[in-house]
Amino acid sequence: MRALLDANVLYPTVMREILLGVAAKGLYAPLWSERLLEEWRRAAARHGPQDRAIAEGEAARINAAFPHALVRPGQGLLDRLWLPDPNDVHVLAAAIAGNADVIVTQNAKDFPRGILAEEGLARQDADTFLRDALERDRAAVADVVEAVRSEAERLSGEDWPMRRLLKKARLPRLGKALDT
Repeated sequence: MRALLDANVLYPTVMREILLGVAAKGLYAPLWSERLLEEWRRAAARHGPQDRAIAEGEAARINAAFPHALVRPGQGLLDRLWLPDPNDVHVLAAAIAGNADVIVTQNAKDFPRGILAEEGLARQDADTFLRDALERDRAAVADVVEAVRSEAERLSGEDWPMRRLLKKARLPRLGKALDT
């Protein structure tokens, strides 16, 4: 499976680390475009220049870790597509250019299922996408989530029970599924 990751699932650190950890386990092939990475860097910059620098380093790290993830949609593709929010057409174009099966986004309203289906694509939020991955390989996803939880504790110096961390990361159903 090939999944285009929208900027709004790349920017929250915990969500991104879980998504990319699951990809590293071979459960799917991640895709993104340079424009999506730039949106992530701009979102991080709102928290200060140091966060933009961190995002730039992280973007370079993930491009190195997943060398086939970066897609470059052509202008002709961008010109023929339509979405309710014209600013999201580049996401759809990147998904098509990368032969994605699904767009993973937290922005459902701007990616109507009918329009996506015409292009052979589906849309899922990160929580649903990761729960589906959990059903395919529970051990792999659980290992990734535990590694991310442990790293969050190490970096913050706080205790992060799994369900609390995943709820804060907007992955509450994944947290519930892992807690059973």
